[in-house]
Amino acid sequence: MLGEWLLHAPQTLRALVRADELWLVVLAAFVGIAGGLAVFAMGELTQQMHRLLFGLEGRDRLSGQVEINGVRAIAVLCGGGLVVGAFGWWATRRWPRRAIDPIEANALHGGRMSLNDSLIVVTQTLLSNGFGASVGLEAGYTQIGSALASRLGRMFRVRRNDLRLLVGCGAAAAISAAFNAPLTGAFYAFELVIGTYSLVTLAPVVVASLTGVTVMRLISLDQLGFDIRAPSTIEVVNYLPILLLAMLCALGGILLMRGVTLTEELFRKSRVPIWARPAIGGVAVGGLALISPQVLSSGHAALQIGLDAPYSMGMIATLIVLKSLASAISLGSGFRGGLFFASLFIGAMLGKLFAAVLVWTTAMQAVPAVVCAVVGMSALAVSVVGGPLTMAFLALETTGSLPLTVAVVAASVLSALTVRRTFGYSFATWRFHLRGESIRSAVDIGWMRNLTVGRMMRREVRTVRADTSLSSFRRDFPLGATTQVVVVDETDRYRGLALVSEAHAAPEDGAKKVETILHDTRTVLLPQMTIKEAVAQFEAAESDALAVVDTRESGRVIGLLTEQYALRRYSDELDRRRRDLSGE
Repeated sequence: MLGEWLLHAPQTLRALVRADELWLVVLAAFVGIAGGLAVFAMGELTQQMHRLLFGLEGRDRLSGQVEINGVRAIAVLCGGGLVVGAFGWWATRRWPRRAIDPIEANALHGGRMSLNDSLIVVTQTLLSNGFGASVGLEAGYTQIGSALASRLGRMFRVRRNDLRLLVGCGAAAAISAAFNAPLTGAFYAFELVIGTYSLVTLAPVVVASLTGVTVMRLISLDQLGFDIRAPSTIEVVNYLPILLLAMLCALGGILLMRGVTLTEELFRKSRVPIWARPAIGGVAVGGLALISPQVLSSGHAALQIGLDAPYSMGMIATLIVLKSLASAISLGSGFRGGLFFASLFIGAMLGKLFAAVLVWTTAMQAVPAVVCAVVGMSALAVSVVGGPLTMAFLALETTGSLPLTVAVVAASVLSALTVRRTFGYSFATWRFHLRGESIRSAVDIGWMRNLTVGRMMRREVRTVRADTSLSSFRRDFPLGATTQVVVVDETDRYRGLALVSEAHAAPEDGAKKVETILHDTRTVLLPQMTIKEAVAQFEAAESDALAVVDTRESGRVIGLLTEQYALRRYSDELDRRRRDLSGE
């Protein structure tokens, strides 16, 4: 009996997961465990690399050093750049396929991610951060967490929507473990990876987030949260400068994203081989580290120090410029990582600078510096990463202050609105835009690409030769039999569409041919066209039906598609997505 059960266990488990959402929650818990373990492993590996390469002692953090050996820093970053460049060159030749991140996977591919491709990204991120480049590990955390979830979901053959949900669970577990903040991880998944919130998605995402942070707390010696002492109240009059700071942070985030793009473009236009660019970027970042080591690596320790230290206005402004340059150069030259933590650090410093300017101009402490720092941290991170509620919960879990969280919510919403109206993208979706992808969020639009003309067209199509007489045409196609007929030439190439009603309304003339009443002679559909492209073709041609040809060159007719049927299929799919989102 036991042997028989083990033999059928995989099929039984798959059936349970597909039949009952409770088992999907159980699967999400395993995703959370995997995500927490992955975050711990990546954090430990980079810390060991920092200790070995930069001579750190104990649990010291690289970005928390007061000073650093300049020669060593430049040598490590330059050598590390060569390693990253060589590995990237090798990986591109071995695996030429571009890795898909969680947002793109959920938006276009129904949650399907390649674990092998993701491991390449994770390795590049580990090397980049381990050698001290100014990049965050958060992109690697979410990549591996979501990829593991996608692999597990495909092993159980879950439905498309459930697979997308599991990818979000992987990202939630990773972020919650990285920041010791389960609510932050959960809403990161809702806002950025799943693209929506519903009661159906709540339980799996929250369970994965709680499981991930629990695993991290059990096995990690370091808890990467922040100790921030926030005031118990915030005066209403302070909201005006807080909202002004939010708008400044939004503009700062846009400049940071533009700066990364500009740096990439400069390196691309240079004659430096792609494998050597990270080494040049490493030398530049190493030079910046001579001024302040806080520009190195992710910057967890740098952020804590920056929040507590009584920096002068000049020092704060210097740190903002240095960290911005280091992040742009690191990413632009070819190091792999994200801007999540860089945006937190730059935003916090911008908030402290804003508070100092207020004191300098008004000769009074208008808004506490810690309030401005947390607001700036959240608002700038929203402009770069997206997710206003994600940052609001990060502020709440970091400070435990509800009044400060309310201020952060207001600032985050204004920052998101400012970026949306002036720029239109987060950093991730901006990169998609540069590649030509029209992705604004993780909301599933991949079904539109799957719903192609080839899948919708009617393949049984009667055709008629263009040189057929109208009298013969009327005899073969009486009124009411069909609406339009596809017309081809003597080599079976498409010539146009003939309307049956128009043929019967034409005057009796034995010499008149079908070719004299053709419509849509140049407008055709191709089988690989999406529903969106097909509807655009119908609107442009102002036609109720269009022929489908295999290629424009051959012109061989393989089907017919009516506008009415295409719109009905489109409407049905939209209704199905609406029901999925609402949990029906």
